[in-house]
Amino acid sequence: MYYLIRSVLTPCSLEDCHKDATPYVAVLTPELWQQNKAVFDMGIDLEQGLTEVHNTKVEENYDSLTGTFSIPDRADIGAEPRKFAFALDERGIVFIDKSGMASEIVQRIGSSRRWRLPSLERFLYDFLVQLIRGDQNLLARYEKELETLEFAVLHGEDDDVMTRLHELRGDISDLRTHYEQLLDFGQTLEENENNFFSQENVRYFRLFNNKIMRLLDASAALRDYSIQLRDLYQSQLDVKQNRIMTVLTVVTTIFLPLTLIAGWYGMNFRYMPELESPLGYPVVIAVSVLIVVGSLIFFKKKKLL
Repeated sequence: MYYLIRSVLTPCSLEDCHKDATPYVAVLTPELWQQNKAVFDMGIDLEQGLTEVHNTKVEENYDSLTGTFSIPDRADIGAEPRKFAFALDERGIVFIDKSGMASEIVQRIGSSRRWRLPSLERFLYDFLVQLIRGDQNLLARYEKELETLEFAVLHGEDDDVMTRLHELRGDISDLRTHYEQLLDFGQTLEENENNFFSQENVRYFRLFNNKIMRLLDASAALRDYSIQLRDLYQSQLDVKQNRIMTVLTVVTTIFLPLTLIAGWYGMNFRYMPELESPLGYPVVIAVSVLIVVGSLIFFKKKKLL
């Protein structure tokens, strides 16, 4: 797939990419890149397999910029990310992709974007923005779900709360790492060390960096929120445990005098007067009941029950 960056992305042939000064976009499989890399003459070697792509980064070479993208699946952040590589110089950009993601984004831009001042920088801006499309809504959904979990914790409906909270914290952490990598990426483009981009158009990268900073701040706030929610869950758990221990302590305290009475009269000494008294048994029962009722009233006044 080859395109010229005009008012819209215009499909062209490989030969058309080098006929004039119009910047181009190419999306190639690793096999096609190996066959045609000499035509692009970027003075680079991208023979590493896409299995070696671990993050989103850009590297500055003498006469080109090269790098990789590792994009989390927004439907399942913990799943294997989609990966592809790229190389660019002042004439255009080549995506080396077998995942199909770069092709999807380029086609989306071609069908939805029209530029009054077309340029390689504007295309790169739109491409990078497509990578974070919908992330504001995604983070808003995460915040809403965290609020729901907080309500469940406060009202004792905390079944599986920690499991879901752990999943959300992992997703937010992965997104935050992704945004940090994209910020480094955008800042490298903005620095424009090789002067591939016009100084006037570098503002597009600055605008992208501002978007990433807002997403990064939002993800950091959600991460802190999830930590606070974890602490809240732990405090609620401690309160429940304290209540259980209080009940056990009260029950033990009530039965201590009863245990004493049972032990005392269980000795069966010969000259214990209560053993032969017809009122001995009812009196012990009455005393035991009074001890229990008195203990309950006492603990109730002390708000231990």
